[in-house]
Amino acid sequence: MEDRPKYENALGELIGILKEQPVDRVDGELNYIITRILKGAYPLRYFNLNRAVGVLECCKLEFYRRVAAPYEDTKIEQNGDV
Repeated sequence: MEDRPKYENALGELIGILKEQPVDRVDGELNYIITRILKGAYPLRYFNLNRAVGVLECCKLEFYRRVAAPYEDTKIEQNGDV
């Protein structure tokens, strides 16, 4: 938790740039950014490539749990279940 503040300025700037992009470009831009970060953060070894893929999987699950699932729950309350 105490390590997070050092990233806030850079993340805020990056998010601001992404929000200025046309919506149809954001996915590609995010792919580029995430790939560059992972390439820069991990030395090129299978062990690290495996770790990076694991991090991506955990990010996907965390995003779903914290953002997508609550959104879906709200929509179920508004519109009814399937």
